[in-house]
Amino acid sequence: MLTERASGVLLHVSSLPSRGGIGDLGPAAYAFADFLAAAKQQYWQVLPLGPTGYGNSPYSALSAFAGNPLFISLEVLASQGWLDSNALDSLPGNDGPADFERAVETKLPLLEQAAQRFSAHAQEEDRHRFEQFCMDNSYWLEAYASFSVMRTMFAGASWAAWPMEYVLRVSEAMERFRADHAPERMVQKIIQFFFEEQWQTLRRYCAERNVRFIGDAAIFVNYDSSDVWMYPEIFELDEQKNALQVSGVPPDYFSPTGQRWGNPLYRWDVLASRNFDWWEARIRRALSLCDLLRLDHFRGFEAYWSIPAEDETAIRGAWRKAPGAELFAYLRKQLGNLPLIAEDLGLITPEVEQLRQHCGLPGMRVMQFGFSDRGAHIHLPHRCEENMVIYTGTHDNDTTLGWWHKTNDTERQAIAAYLHPGDDGIVWAMMRGAAASVARLCLFPMQDLLQLGSEARMNTPAQSHGNWAWRYHPDALQPWLAEKLAALTEVTDRDGWVEPASQVV
Repeated sequence: MLTERASGVLLHVSSLPSRGGIGDLGPAAYAFADFLAAAKQQYWQVLPLGPTGYGNSPYSALSAFAGNPLFISLEVLASQGWLDSNALDSLPGNDGPADFERAVETKLPLLEQAAQRFSAHAQEEDRHRFEQFCMDNSYWLEAYASFSVMRTMFAGASWAAWPMEYVLRVSEAMERFRADHAPERMVQKIIQFFFEEQWQTLRRYCAERNVRFIGDAAIFVNYDSSDVWMYPEIFELDEQKNALQVSGVPPDYFSPTGQRWGNPLYRWDVLASRNFDWWEARIRRALSLCDLLRLDHFRGFEAYWSIPAEDETAIRGAWRKAPGAELFAYLRKQLGNLPLIAEDLGLITPEVEQLRQHCGLPGMRVMQFGFSDRGAHIHLPHRCEENMVIYTGTHDNDTTLGWWHKTNDTERQAIAAYLHPGDDGIVWAMMRGAAASVARLCLFPMQDLLQLGSEARMNTPAQSHGNWAWRYHPDALQPWLAEKLAALTEVTDRDGWVEPASQVV
């Protein structure tokens, strides 16, 4: 449960204005950490950190455990001697939208060069840290290294299209592959080591400034991932490793055919028989990278929409129960207190709410949802509870300014009555409303801090292209903005200040 009032900012790593065409863990990340500290923010929320595939969605990663190589700072590698500094001259600039494709073309070859230099020239201390990293993470790293090399060998094709001996991971074929491609596999391990070192260094820097990380875990994993390739027995696949049932959400007012996400579903009975070992490893790994963890689509731990894989829509799906209570009880037994946030948005039944409360997890409220009718008022500050996280909007929403420009007259009247926007406009009025709520944690998308419109939207659900590209301008972090946010944070008691005992009545 959340115990202290605090606030923070939602900004994915890719949205930082770093050199190389995409945000990374270099100088821009440290500048943002300094901004958060100056603004008295205690949390930095990111989206899933895994390597992305088709569509660049962090929620369709190639691994639930690995870090995204594109987030590795080449500037940091150059300062450590693993790259020549002149190799950075060809990198794209630090302004404009994130360009994943160009980043792949320009950054990955340089990352491989750096890894090869590390392999050949690392000193004893560096090599010892690398070997310890490999030992601690062997349960996912070995498979991911092979998966990454094979994916390159087969021109980025899904693992289901590889030669059958690799699809089925035939022992003799895999042993031969590991022997024949040992140097390439080593490069992939070193690249993951680079990510780990840079992430943990940034995390320590933030902790010194009283800034903690909120991570994000998608409930389902991508079919084209090292996880499904390595552990097909825990997913609903046929003998040829094709999905039998896939994920999604049912038809509703917004979508008459529902949403077909396409992720393979878990064999929860198999996972339960194995004491949820994969989930334990996944949560343990996630909590080694962050301080709090948001569980995406929490309702799927109570019941999930199961769609026949051959269907193109979600219409013929059906609800199936999941052993959420059993899973979280086991995770708590193995890992202790679970610093989790339940993303309980969408169609939430009493059973889902009971599961969240039984697990003691804070839920979420999004102010943009709160003005349409009386039933939506649960998202407004006066309906919040203490053990809750309130947002003005999330990465799946339009920016608050974009939402305001598109909303209808009825909602505008309700917003005016509730918030009475002042001279600084609707966005800061929403932020003040969220900050003043009793919810112990309040989070603002960076786009709202900058009062940006729909052009800065991060993601439009069910839209397959044009998402995840927004980055803020390199000059955006102005001192006056940090001062204004700090003032709001102080007056709403979210700055971490503790009242002296002598003053407590």
